[in-house]
Amino acid sequence: MSAAGSRRTLLLATHNAHKTREFERLLTGSEHAWRVEPLAAGVELPPEDGSTFAENALGKARAAARACGRPAFADDSGIAAEALGWAPGVRSARYAGEHATDAENLAKLLREAPPGSALQYICVIAYCDPENAIEELFEGRCSGRLAAHPRGTGGFGYDPAFLPDEDSSGRTMAELPDYEKDAISHRGRAARALLRWLEGA
Repeated sequence: MSAAGSRRTLLLATHNAHKTREFERLLTGSEHAWRVEPLAAGVELPPEDGSTFAENALGKARAAARACGRPAFADDSGIAAEALGWAPGVRSARYAGEHATDAENLAKLLREAPPGSALQYICVIAYCDPENAIEELFEGRCSGRLAAHPRGTGGFGYDPAFLPDEDSSGRTMAELPDYEKDAISHRGRAARALLRWLEGA
């Protein structure tokens, strides 16, 4: 089934500029390119207080779809460290406090988890079309290890300390060029699953 029909624009339920840019890169690079439309600043999204990535992603997609009267998609993503009982998980963006910066969250992870410990990046994308009663979830994961010190200027969030298992060069996610990161990242994998579904593959 193709959910796309004649539409080629996807409404992204986020106010995060980093995520918007990354999804634009991931989705507009397909053979049948989609344009990502960011959510208007005045549209409010619910707090990310769910116990799973899926709950948080669905809440945002539903809210945006209702407010704008059209299908929308959203993601919730984060990092999980084995040494911390797979925390911070859904609290990744607020790990060092409700209004913590990326740098503060990363510093806290580096203080609390030992270098070399196992990590998982997890992303769940929710697609919501209330008119046709369609809700779909797409998950992507990337395994890795914690670097001793942050390195690199690309990416965002925990990327400077995430050493992906699928790259043998020893570079962090923040040191990989976009095309290499996208091929193995949790968000890249979830986005490609969304694309396959939208395009009826």
